[in-house]
Amino acid sequence: MVITREMALNMYIVVFLLFGAGFGLLTYSYRHIFSEGPNKVETPPDGPTLASRVLWAMVCTFLWPIMILTGINSALILAKRKRQAAVADH
Repeated sequence: MVITREMALNMYIVVFLLFGAGFGLLTYSYRHIFSEGPNKVETPPDGPTLASRVLWAMVCTFLWPIMILTGINSALILAKRKRQAAVADH
């Protein structure tokens, strides 16, 4: 079977979307780092809903490169705050 250029491009798109969906499903419990800053939002008493997980996965499916960049930025900010707090305690 010969892989044509169109098939190869479609494969890249499918891999991109599948990786994004997997990223969204794996990072659901850490979504505050990517979108809301360092503070977690209170979860509902019933726990997270399926709709919220699906929505997060859909957002990450298309925007995972941006989410990774914002996650790295938030991680750097949190590390800096932790360092500053450690220096202030001594």
